[in-house]
Amino acid sequence: MSTRGDTIAQKHGAGGPAMRALIEKVFVAGLGAAGAGLAAMDDGAVIPVGNRFLVLTTDSYVIKPPFFPGGDIGRLAICGTVNDLAMMGATEPLGLTCGVVLEAGFALADLERIRDSMRVACAEAGATIVTGDTKVMGQGELDGIVINTAGVGFAERAVPDSGLRLGDRIIVTGSIGDHGFAVMAARHRLQLEGGLLSDVAPLNGLVRAALAAGAVHAMKDPTRGGLASALHEMAGKSRVGVVLDEAALPVRPEVRAASELLGIDPLHVANEGKAVLGVAAEAAEPVVQALRGHPLGRQAAIIGTCVAERPGSVILETGFGRRLLAEPEGELLPRIC
Repeated sequence: MSTRGDTIAQKHGAGGPAMRALIEKVFVAGLGAAGAGLAAMDDGAVIPVGNRFLVLTTDSYVIKPPFFPGGDIGRLAICGTVNDLAMMGATEPLGLTCGVVLEAGFALADLERIRDSMRVACAEAGATIVTGDTKVMGQGELDGIVINTAGVGFAERAVPDSGLRLGDRIIVTGSIGDHGFAVMAARHRLQLEGGLLSDVAPLNGLVRAALAAGAVHAMKDPTRGGLASALHEMAGKSRVGVVLDEAALPVRPEVRAASELLGIDPLHVANEGKAVLGVAAEAAEPVVQALRGHPLGRQAAIIGTCVAERPGSVILETGFGRRLLAEPEGELLPRIC
């Protein structure tokens, strides 16, 4: 990135290389030296406390539309923060915070609906909102509602996204692309056969089952940028290559149909109720079976292997040959989380 004349573009919020470069240049360089874990660019900070680890995470949600098939911005905010804690190994949240910024004129009934959705998501996750803040801006100064949530929890063992090892198997906990395509269909009022539903859900119970079943070396939730972006980041930090088996990728028929219609690869589309795990080869089958025994993991699948070839790259095995899987540079679906 140049140091002069730059402005922020939507690609800087897309979860890909442009966003990582922005964070490294502006925030890690300016704040990270005094922080706890910011330079790791993971889903949360890990702070040693005695023989355990305190995990702290925060995120902001700006989705459009705020209500979509399968969820809304309130459910998304709770699940997103619970999932970021879980990706670091903290599967039992101690507490969440909630900051809400509203545009004047926002419907009270919609706000109450969002609150109720947050309450349900908290109950599913075994989490509680313990403090928060509310601000109101003038009409036209904000697009409806923005929610920021933070979360804190303990992990017995911190699981970084940089822990992939040669020979590890890559596991995804379910079908990919559901959330992004559901939001896009709602935003553009697309009438697609079969309907699309977001997968937004709290994953802490599912992750707890995986951690108990075998040696999980790395985890990440494939949100912005989808599975492709998550795997590029994990492979780059871990200095391994990842070979994906295209035939093993779980993709729902309605998502595949939307993908073909719109020309967007499901591997590049956000998920809000899935995790990608790097697991020791001998533990892969037990972990998959544990995941499939949970309601949110019934479509869990082994989709790839970590190799020494091309460190930092993701290679797609198509059945007809291999090709490098590109990481999306810009935002294919802006404002989806």
